Amino acid sequence: SHLLEVDADDLVFSDGRFSVKGVPRKRLTIKQIAQEAHQPGRLPKKIGPDLAGESQFEPSNFTFPFGTHICVVEVETQSGRVELKRYVAVDDCGKVINPLLVDGQIQGGIVQGLGQALYEEVVYDEHGQLLTGSLMDYALPRAGDLPRLNLTRTETPTPVNPLGIKGIGEAGTIGSTPAVVNAVVDALTPFGVTHIDMPLTPQKIWRLLKEKEKVKS
Repeated sequence: SHLLEVDADDLVFSDGRFSVKGVPRKRLTIKQIAQEAHQPGRLPKKIGPDLAGESQFEPSNFTFPFGTHICVVEVETQSGRVELKRYVAVDDCGKVINPLLVDGQIQGGIVQGLGQALYEEVVYDEHGQLLTGSLMDYALPRAGDLPRLNLTRTETPTPVNPLGIKGIGEAGTIGSTPAVVNAVVDALTPFGVTHIDMPLTPQKIWRLLKEKEKVKS
């Protein structure tokens, strides 16, 4: 109101601009106001050089992102090693504001889920001593262990917030872990395998296959 030289009640905000009622040509953009707010010499004495705002929003309901993750694997039965051949994911987080950040969240979540499915395990000995206290013993997926991640998305805006956005931070971890485990179990179905506890390490798979061989013999 100071910059436009009118009372606050005479201001109208629309399309990112403040204007004066009845005088639409007399207006300022948010950018202009932000610039002026940091020039103390042009502000009233009672107003400090700052620009702040506070608001609170209560959505009418939860948002529900969704997606589909598919993984193709090959299992070397002689060693129990799992090789990831292909990974495809389609996710929906509503209206996408920053595609780069969305892809980064999904990629990071997928890799974290792959690690949980195939590698990561906290192991203690019979005396309670931690045996996996360093990255020499606590396995994590490396770039060379991963296939190219084929990502795409759909956009279904949610009606419960003004931006139509949904969360995406957990989508990769939620979808990737069961996708990988189910793919491995499916590959081992001909050998009589119907379930494997995570992580699906080569040693665990190899021992399970040997047990199935003994049962058949």
